[in-house]
Amino acid sequence: MPTLALLHTSPTLSPMFNELTARLLPGVRVLHFVDESLIKNTIAAGMLEKATMRRLVALVGSTFDAGADATLVTCSSIGPAVDIAAQLHDQPVLRVDRPMAEKAVATGVRIGVLATLSTTLDPTADLVRRVAAEQGKPVEIVEHLCAGAFEAVMAGDGATHDRIVGQALTEAMQGMDAIVLAQASMARVLATLPEGAVPAPVFSSPELGVERARDLLAGLAK
Repeated sequence: MPTLALLHTSPTLSPMFNELTARLLPGVRVLHFVDESLIKNTIAAGMLEKATMRRLVALVGSTFDAGADATLVTCSSIGPAVDIAAQLHDQPVLRVDRPMAEKAVATGVRIGVLATLSTTLDPTADLVRRVAAEQGKPVEIVEHLCAGAFEAVMAGDGATHDRIVGQALTEAMQGMDAIVLAQASMARVLATLPEGAVPAPVFSSPELGVERARDLLAGLAK
């Protein structure tokens, strides 16, 4: 049985990814690894530090020691460290937000990037730019920080988080060809909005990331 490791920076993501893997990865053993220090230290420092990068590389190694055939890191804030881990390990290491960025670049030229944390906004926008450069496609990126949303959800006020993100989706993203949600936790807001309220296609990382892992594991099995 193939084994996929999911490396989270918050335990709150496990239920969402349990649902996705149960639906999209039947017959695959899933192992969850959680280390909140990765995101909490990044937020405290206001940037991704080298010590956090080293820790992420070591944690990815531990997923393979536990028997994983591939590892999907579900946090976009530490994306650059995931790229480093992918270079240092022989087994596949996946960024959850890479497929999302590819879809957005393929969809249009004016791409909105929404985030509730500045430490996630910057690496996500940088990833979209890198994907566009790899494809030789000029893009315009409009970044928007949903101020106060992260603090609200951390305080247990999910309604305020969803209201702030929903307002950004429906008002701040007018004129976009595609919209990217920088954090996996933002995807739930889409279900709360009326049909047609969002002015452009919206891409979030969880389902696209798991689909990429599914395709990779299928390739390894051949």
